[in-house]
Amino acid sequence: MDFIVPELPYKKDALAPVMSAETLEFHYEKHHKGYMGKLKAALEGKPEAEKSLEDIVKSSTGGVFNNAAQIWNHTFWWNSLTPNGGGAPAAGPLADLVAKYGGWDKLRADLVAKGGAQFGSGWVWLVLSGSELKVVTTANAETPLTGTDKALLTIDVWEHAYYIDHRNARPAFLEAVCDKLLNWEFAAKNLAG
Repeated sequence: MDFIVPELPYKKDALAPVMSAETLEFHYEKHHKGYMGKLKAALEGKPEAEKSLEDIVKSSTGGVFNNAAQIWNHTFWWNSLTPNGGGAPAAGPLADLVAKYGGWDKLRADLVAKGGAQFGSGWVWLVLSGSELKVVTTANAETPLTGTDKALLTIDVWEHAYYIDHRNARPAFLEAVCDKLLNWEFAAKNLAG
């Protein structure tokens, strides 16, 4: 098995003040890499170890699914963020879809409301469902990768994503991510791909 946790696409302090270097140190180094260690241990010497990470997510259950999906989700999450990002997407197909959705203000409000209402741990996703944008949530390690929707962006709403910097103020964290960190270039690549 040659799975690796990809390097972050920016320095650990690049997302401050929304997400501090301390948050990324715990979240990326301990949680994300921890899932990889558990997955490798669970698959050691098994035929599944020869599959791609995506195939493992799509075909596994239990602990193997949880760890594989969390690796995939977290890698997607880090790429959903960029320093000096956020706000409405620039002109183009993605901006057209946002306008069709009801505009940036509605999309932002739905990301914050649905992410804030997600009970317990999970994710809020911007997905392409057919030809329309949707905001959906998944619990725990669940992911659109196992369904038919195409993931464009995600925001992690597990407490370890925001507790150091925002304590229990998940909505404030979601607002800050929407306003300052969303990576619309990554979303556009996912839309086109």
